[in-house]
Amino acid sequence: MTRDGHIHTPFCPHGSKDSFKQYIEHCISEGLQTITFAEHAPLPPGFVDPVPEKDSAMPYVKLSSYIENIEKLKKEYHHEIEIFTGLEVDFIEGFEHETKAFLEETGPLLDDSILSVHFLLYEGDYTCLDYSPESFEQLVRKTGSIENTVDLYFQTLHQSIRSDLGRHKPKRLGHITLIKKFQQRYIGMEIEKNALSLLDEVQKNGMELDYNGAGTAKPLCREPYPPPAIALEAKKRGIPLIYGSDAHQEKELMQGIEALAAFED
Repeated sequence: MTRDGHIHTPFCPHGSKDSFKQYIEHCISEGLQTITFAEHAPLPPGFVDPVPEKDSAMPYVKLSSYIENIEKLKKEYHHEIEIFTGLEVDFIEGFEHETKAFLEETGPLLDDSILSVHFLLYEGDYTCLDYSPESFEQLVRKTGSIENTVDLYFQTLHQSIRSDLGRHKPKRLGHITLIKKFQQRYIGMEIEKNALSLLDEVQKNGMELDYNGAGTAKPLCREPYPPPAIALEAKKRGIPLIYGSDAHQEKELMQGIEALAAFED
């Protein structure tokens, strides 16, 4: 393992205040050669964050400072590790125009980026699907079933792949099975058909996948995003899998590595 393509930072409102240097020096000690800081990009203007704390993403006013910090660290550590300036950009149905405009402005400043779905639109309302088991349960009740919720999630992922977000659109799709974060409350949750259809779309569009270790530490998930069977199918299709710890604090670096090592074996 030489790369972690998905690390958060002290600029994350719902993360820790662990410093950039803590993350970097830990990664160096683990022998990593390349890392991407991929903070949650500012949410588009006009979109109201549906979580109670309104802390899903970095505020726009802090974006320039975030980029400047990473650019300085690149120079400081260039002999020890390669650091990429990145963002995790939300695909939000109905805000494609605003997201494209943001990427046109910010994309030239980035080395790497991830396109993720956290917010689902249903009957005019947005829900952050991974905020809490309780909010997820409310979404399931709204849609009528866990099957309908799974379908809604994957439909939104398909939209994200097909969306015209301009020349700086991220080429890597984030944690494609995030819908399973609370899966142990929904025994028998079925995603295979949807996941295989999504891989068709990913392959057709020449995208990469974030092979995300964060799910292994979630008590109601306990597996990476995507799980090994889907990751193996992606690998068979020649879809690049980029490991991402999705760390929101230093101690979460390398999370999921055991599952990844087993998959590689």
